[in-house]
Formats: sequence, C-alpha cells, structure tokens
Amino acid sequence: MSSAYGTEMTAVPCTIMRGGTSKAVFLPESAVPAGEAERAQFLLALMGSPDPRQIDGLGGADLLTSKVAIVGAPSVPGADIDYTFAQVGTHTAQVHFDMLCGNISAAVGVYAIEKGLVAAVEPWTQVRIYNHNTRTVLLSDVPVVAGHAAVEGDLAIDGVPGTGARVRMDYRLTAGSTTGRLLPTGNVQDRLQVDGLGTVTVSIVDIANLCFMVRAEELGLDPARLPSAPDEEALRRTDLLQRAVARHVGVPEGRLTPIPILVAAPHQYPLVVGTGEVSADAMDIAAQVNGGQPLTLHKAFPGAASVTLAVGARIPGTVAYEVARPAQDALLRIGHPSGRMEVEVEVRVAGREIEIVRAGYLRTARLLLDGTTYLRAARLTPGVGARVS
Repeated sequence: MSSAYGTEMTAVPCTIMRGGTSKAVFLPESAVPAGEAERAQFLLALMGSPDPRQIDGLGGADLLTSKVAIVGAPSVPGADIDYTFAQVGTHTAQVHFDMLCGNISAAVGVYAIEKGLVAAVEPWTQVRIYNHNTRTVLLSDVPVVAGHAAVEGDLAIDGVPGTGARVRMDYRLTAGSTTGRLLPTGNVQDRLQVDGLGTVTVSIVDIANLCFMVRAEELGLDPARLPSAPDEEALRRTDLLQRAVARHVGVPEGRLTPIPILVAAPHQYPLVVGTGEVSADAMDIAAQVNGGQPLTLHKAFPGAASVTLAVGARIPGTVAYEVARPAQDALLRIGHPSGRMEVEVEVRVAGREIEIVRAGYLRTARLLLDGTTYLRAARLTPGVGARVS
C-alpha cells in the first residue's frame, strides 16, 4: 500500500489509548494482516521492535506501553465486539498473544463507543467484549455523557496521575480460559520439585489469565521487602519456577503465562515506583508480578492478574488465602510497586464446587490520540526473526 509519502511507507489508521496503568495502540481488525507470521511482523514494525527504546515506532520502551489492541466486529453470538491483545517485545522480536491485559481491556469499551462500534446509552453502556486470547467474554460498563465515553470523574488509580471516570470491568465469565479449569490441577496447592530451587509450593489459578501464586520466601526473597525491584538472581529463580509450572499444567514454556505472582502478608513498605509508603492497614495482601520475556518487574499490577489473585485469595487453602488478611467485605486490596489496587470479588465454595459470583475492578481510561501511523514497507515482510507465542 502506498501513501502520501510514497511506496516505501504504509499508512495505517490507529488510535492510542490509556487503560488503567497501561497504554496501547488500538487498531481496527481490517487494518491488520490475518496470517500469524504477517501479523507479528506488522506489529513489530508498528512498535519499533526489537529495540530497547523502540525509537522507530510507537512503542513506549516499557512493558506497560508496548501493547496493542486489535478490535473488530463480533464473531460470536451475544458479543458486541471482538478484541485481541498483543504484548510486543521491546528487546526481542517476539509478539505474545497468550495472555489478556486487564488494564487495556478497560479501554476497549471506551474505544468501541468512540468509534461508533457500540451505540452510546446514558448513563452507562455495557459492552460485551469477546476476547480472542482467552476465548471468553468480558463485561465492561462504560459511563456515557452527551453521547461519548465520560472522561472526568473522581476515581484515582495508583500509578496514574489525577482522577477519571469509572469504568467497571467484570471477568466472572473467564474462568478456565487457558486450561479449562479454575484450578487446573484440581488442587489448591501444588508442591513442585524444581531443579535449582528444590521443592516449591504454588497455587495455580486460571481466571482472566493463567497465573500462579508463590510466597516470596519460596524464591529466597525477604517478604518484608516485597514488592521490590528484583535482582538478576530473583528473576532467574522466577523464570525457573514459571517454566516448571508451565510443564506441570501442560502449556508451552517461555511464554508470558503462567504469570508469576509473588505474595506476602500485609506490611508497610516504600513504593518501588514513586515516593511515599503504603501502610499495612491499607492492604489485604502485598504482591508483585515479575512478568514479560525477559522477566522484569511489573511497575504497577496487571488488571487481569489482579482478578486471578483476588479469586485465589478467596479460595481456602491457597497460598494467597493463607497470607492474605481474612476477608471483611467484597474488596481485596492489593499492595503493589506503585501503591494499591482494589478488586471486587465474591467466591462461593461448597466442597469442591467453586462459583465465581463477582470478579472485577474499576479503572479509568481515555483516548489520547487518533490518526494515522506510517510503517516502513520493507519491515512488513515475514521471516525477519519474528516469534509468536
């Protein structure tokens, strides 16, 4: 495709949106190649990867800003739109489709309303989002003012300056999205023998994203220093454990999932990102995610993984249940590197039967830019080292 700038570049319509503590490039499905290899190469060119600075693309040189949302017409009955999430590598030529980004998901309903894909209904419009990554439906309630998604509001999110309008996300329909079971092994805890680590106890939970919870001390970390910026040894240990969990549940190694969630009991700690402290009374559990490939500290907390952690913390016997403060209400307050995050969760457990009644959170989201981006046509040919997971 040629553009006003000649045949060496390809013009692509795009939108940049913030969702929660993340930022992504949104693309219409019609603008993105359908083939897996072609799509991966396209997204690498779009974001300017691999390059730690992503200087020749739209990526933000960070795990939280090297994200893409592809949105199109619904492909299943009962959905309003389709949504595919892609996590694009910064240092590597890798594109991950094996997980869902909850923060970016909070912007999908806003995008659908602003693009006229879903009719705006005041004061709230519910958008039923079919997510191709998990093959499940997400529910997003978007506030609407004068025919547009509301921007201004009183909701503050740690890791995002100021306040904004409340977008409510509900993931109760996503249980077992990767493995077919909320508890993939049928156990609330699994003891794994891991070369280089010994015996490690984890709880594996599959809702929103496939994750596992592990106590900080199981990885040789001081729980009183969680969350903290991990050193190379901590990342190495996390990687070994992540691969062992993947083998244990029968999913490929070296992907973003299963997502490692390190947990500790509530305690006071200094923020890893920003200044100030979080008090023990302000949280029910302390946690951090060492995510991405290569693994690095997630600077806030992944939205979808927060749901997985919250549900896990309400199932008696899990690692998260044992370290979290006993439930007082329907909120689980997670202390993370940038502050706190609250998740609304209600789980009913009767013997081995587990019912997810509620599993979601509030986020803010808004449109940042709408226009055209230009990709170097020479970079769109597959087979230049792109890897897909």
